[in-house]
Amino acid sequence: MVQKYQSPVRIYKYPFELVMAAYEKRFPTCPQIPVFLGSDVLREARSADGAVHEVERSCRLRVEAPRLLRKIAGVEHVVFVQRNVLNWKERTLLIEAHNETFANRVVVKENCSYTVHPENEEWTCFEQSASLDIRSFFGFESALEKIAMKQYTANIKRGKEVIEHYLNELISQGVSHIPRWTPSPVREENARSQAGPRAPRSMQAAEPCSGPGPAPEAACTDGDKLDADYIARCLGRLTPMQESCLVQLRHWLQETHKGKIPKDEHILRFLRARDFHLDKAREMLRQSLLWRRQHQVDVLLQTWRPPALLEEFYAGGWHYQDIDGRPLYILRLGHMDTKGLMKAVGEEALLQHVLSVNEEGQKRCEGNTKEFGRPISSWTCLVDLEGLNMRHLWRPGVRALLRMIEVVEDNYPETLGRLLIVRAPRVFPVLWTLISPFINENTRQKFLIYSGSNYQGPGGLVDYLEKEVIPDFLGGECVCNVPEGGLVPKSLYLAEEEQEHADQLRQWRETYQSASVLRGAPHEVAVEILEEESVITWDFDILRGDVVFSLYHARQAARPGPREPADHSRVLGTDYSRVEAPLICREGESIQGSHVTRWPGVYLLQWQMHTPPDSAACGLQGAEDVLAARHSPGPRCKLLYYYEVLASEDFRGSMSSLESCTSGFSQLSATTSSSSSGQSHSSSLASR
Repeated sequence: MVQKYQSPVRIYKYPFELVMAAYEKRFPTCPQIPVFLGSDVLREARSADGAVHEVERSCRLRVEAPRLLRKIAGVEHVVFVQRNVLNWKERTLLIEAHNETFANRVVVKENCSYTVHPENEEWTCFEQSASLDIRSFFGFESALEKIAMKQYTANIKRGKEVIEHYLNELISQGVSHIPRWTPSPVREENARSQAGPRAPRSMQAAEPCSGPGPAPEAACTDGDKLDADYIARCLGRLTPMQESCLVQLRHWLQETHKGKIPKDEHILRFLRARDFHLDKAREMLRQSLLWRRQHQVDVLLQTWRPPALLEEFYAGGWHYQDIDGRPLYILRLGHMDTKGLMKAVGEEALLQHVLSVNEEGQKRCEGNTKEFGRPISSWTCLVDLEGLNMRHLWRPGVRALLRMIEVVEDNYPETLGRLLIVRAPRVFPVLWTLISPFINENTRQKFLIYSGSNYQGPGGLVDYLEKEVIPDFLGGECVCNVPEGGLVPKSLYLAEEEQEHADQLRQWRETYQSASVLRGAPHEVAVEILEEESVITWDFDILRGDVVFSLYHARQAARPGPREPADHSRVLGTDYSRVEAPLICREGESIQGSHVTRWPGVYLLQWQMHTPPDSAACGLQGAEDVLAARHSPGPRCKLLYYYEVLASEDFRGSMSSLESCTSGFSQLSATTSSSSSGQSHSSSLASR
């Protein structure tokens, strides 16, 4: 497996020329880096005008590994070849390095760049990336990988300190400014001396000196890159490898995510939840972003208004902050009629409210980070269990609680900094036994549980909350405005039919996906079929507007995954063909259908806005039309859909079979009717 490292942008608050002078002092040896044994110049060249200086060096590094491993390898040091291209005119330095020792067994590549800060030309940016691929090493591949990455990351911080050491040394010697390069007339002797190897001159205060450096195209920090100082100031102290994981995950989002990029604090939470295992954190974040898009969580704080019943009887609310500056949320669970709330507003409304609390918590963390001038990425929850009884162990309520825990654990990892549970009664161990297996181990370690009144003394709340913010109902002096809860009158309970509808709605939302269809910008789902005679089934409801549904097949298409956009440059009849006649679907209709595939390839389910025949034709839109539609404020249609791919013999038992006469969301539609496409294939399927 290839191990990769990518640094954030590190900034030296010194001009490029002075940083280059400090960098050159690292050669041919550097006492500040003990593993660096020395270097020799292999090749050196300059451009005719002196603007570009290229140096290739052979560098020797001592092997820091267990004696047994060094003995098996038979070496005490390794050799790296480093190629530096310094461009004085562009003020860039590009460094490329690779190993020569064990090159057939281990491949190490490193790229570094020094460039001018895009917003302050008196500052210099540094970026670094590396990869390690151990193909074979006498059976010690895993051990060597750990040793190499540990040693490499340990030297990263040291390298920055070395540059700062030589910068301070230059300044102490009176060298605080080096003039920028200016072109000079090309002299004949300079042109003749370009190619020959020559020893590098030492840096001098009065003139630019020979130093390794990059190509003119080298990039510097911009809005899409992370600054190491910003990470330390706003996100907290991270190890070099943790910084690298954050940079790589953020870059992956910029390359692949088509919506709004999550904030860095949010990305970092997923990395912490997976112990900075990059692949696991990436998958967890991908699933969460899909969930957020499906449930429109990004606009929850603007759109969610809790029912009056929740505002009156939900005994929870925000209350200042804890001693570390974390926002403090108080939940008087023992005073809350969870069963009554479930029966009065439904599980879905309670979940929405819990999600809004988590969204608000992240927002308050950002505000406290700015207010207190230090990274605050989590909040504290104080749970008062006075009054907890068997009523709270009502099975549907516990089941709903477990679901909420699962949703929060999957989508808001590492947002809870501390959970203080006070006045835990005798029945609490029963509740804890039920829910603790569903709580992540890292989260469980943040729980502090106090029974009786032992929260009042040393080691109690005073260790985590300022005395001035301890609520009055816990013996403090601060008046707490959190609602007291109480029993919900049975007269306010939802009718049994309404509760069943709410439960169905929740289940459907977990299965179906929502989509908006703009004029000229159809919504498309690409489904790859590997074997002929598979069955594609679909079930969708038109919530707003009129839509034309079509199904296409492309034999030679690239192989996109489900829900990836199609290639809009394809030509009907040449690159793809229509395999189902267009079906006009009116607002409020519920559509189910299927198609038995005849060929492998990519099948495209498409929904596009219905327009009169004289204004637009059905079919795949051009890229220009799609781009224009996405930037136009015109009307849009709304639909909810589900699709499934089945083997032919499994079709009859599918939830979205043609035998089904109802759609999951049909009750949400203004009118309910059903029609189906693919009828020509359903009879042939039944006879198989």
